[in-house]
This record gives sequence, structure tokens and C-alpha cells, in this order.
Amino acid sequence: MLSNTAIIIYILVTAAGVFATRVFSFLLFPAGRQTPRVILFLGNALPCALMALLVVYCLKNVSIPTYPHGLPELIAIAVTAGLHLWKRSTLLSISVGTVLYMVLVQMVF
Repeated sequence: MLSNTAIIIYILVTAAGVFATRVFSFLLFPAGRQTPRVILFLGNALPCALMALLVVYCLKNVSIPTYPHGLPELIAIAVTAGLHLWKRSTLLSISVGTVLYMVLVQMVF
């Protein structure tokens, strides 16, 4: 069990780390200075790359030969993608897809 002093130290160190990372971006890219092209590229490319990485990670243990043959995952992915293409809301599509997957795994399959 951690003492109250240790907990406070952990909170302060974490807060200092978060604050430092926030301040660092303003120091590195001050107002009035043009943002480097590589940073703009990364800002556009990384969100899609991270989503693809998360999908691959979530599907790495799916076993197609055994029951339920990946059907809950396939259904949830199809609904998530379809809802996102229809409504263009990341929060809505991921939330509905996650809830649907949990319902399929817990109650259907």
C-alpha cells in the first residue's frame, strides 16, 4: 500500500510531466512562425495510421476456424464503418461499434 506522501509525489511528478509536454510544443513552435511541413504531414497522417494500428491490434487474436469465426468483430467493424461513412462522427461510430461488439460477445455469441 502506498503512503499518502508517495501518492502526492506521483501526482506532482505526473502533473509536471504533462505540463512540460504542453509547454514544450509552444516553445518549439512559437506563434507567428510557420509550422514545418513534416509536422503538418504527421498531423494529417498519424490519426489514420493510429486507427489502422488499433484495428490490427484488436483483431490479432481472432480465430477464424473456431466458433464464432470472427462474426462479432466483423459485424461490429461493418456497423462502425457504415455509421462513420453515414454520419461522419468518430465518437458516435466508435461508441456504437463498441457497445454493439460487447452486446454480441456477451449476449449473442
